[in-house]
Amino acid sequence: MHATVQLRSSLELLKGMIALMRPRQWVKNAFVLGPLLFAGEFLNPQAIEKVLLATVLFCLGSAAVYIVNDLHDIEQDRRHPKKSHTRPLASGAVPIPVALLLLLALYSVLLAAWFFMPAVVLVIGVYLLVNLAYSFVLKHKPVIDIFTIATGFVLRVYAGAMALTIPVSSWMFVTTLCLALYLAAVKRRQELATNGSLSREVLRYYTQGLVDRYAEMAATGALLFYSLFVITSRPEMVITIPLVLYGLFRYWFVVEAKGGGESPTDALLSDWQLLLTAVLWVVACAIALWPN
Repeated sequence: MHATVQLRSSLELLKGMIALMRPRQWVKNAFVLGPLLFAGEFLNPQAIEKVLLATVLFCLGSAAVYIVNDLHDIEQDRRHPKKSHTRPLASGAVPIPVALLLLLALYSVLLAAWFFMPAVVLVIGVYLLVNLAYSFVLKHKPVIDIFTIATGFVLRVYAGAMALTIPVSSWMFVTTLCLALYLAAVKRRQELATNGSLSREVLRYYTQGLVDRYAEMAATGALLFYSLFVITSRPEMVITIPLVLYGLFRYWFVVEAKGGGESPTDALLSDWQLLLTAVLWVVACAIALWPN
């Protein structure tokens, strides 16, 4: 009986540790794969191996960021009606010393990876520093907080480019930035609509109308720059423009009609039309960019 209880306790702890790293949110790290697609290297086994390894490392880096964030916000999360039950540290599912050991293990793996992929680990290091600043200071600064969130997506693209040792095009940079700003603005909008200014201190500086305009401006910029890139540099990808436009429209529908958007990952995975649009976009890009 004692062994059974101990095993159950160990399994619950393991489950809490996995939840602490938020693997569901690792979908965002698919941005690391972007340069592989647009460089036309997706049939090159060595390139695929390098980018997949960079993606795994970024997943570990983002897991470390989530742990630091939860450690910093533990008291606030304990007072939150939802997070007090869903966050492993706030709920007590994972003790603080265990979280610190897990964080140390993640940092150790990333440090070891420096000897194999120094350029990628350098980008991840910048990502860690930016998010450390975000957790302690920048998330309380209006507008800067949205740009800081967006920076994480841009760094993911840079990590993929560094893995392939190719430059990031200006088009990819500005399009990714605009798309990330759109997602970040919508996230703030939904947090404001759901809990008002209670869930985050920075939300008291925003109004729903203001973040709506931010989102509209960013979405327009993403579509405009992406379309200019396709028309001027990759005309064979013109078929993907309607998919991007539909994806932006559908995402906003999910936000308005279904109350999604507070978590871009949950919005994507919970709506089959949005997910199908993303898959069709990848397939259409691959066909258009298929190496001769």
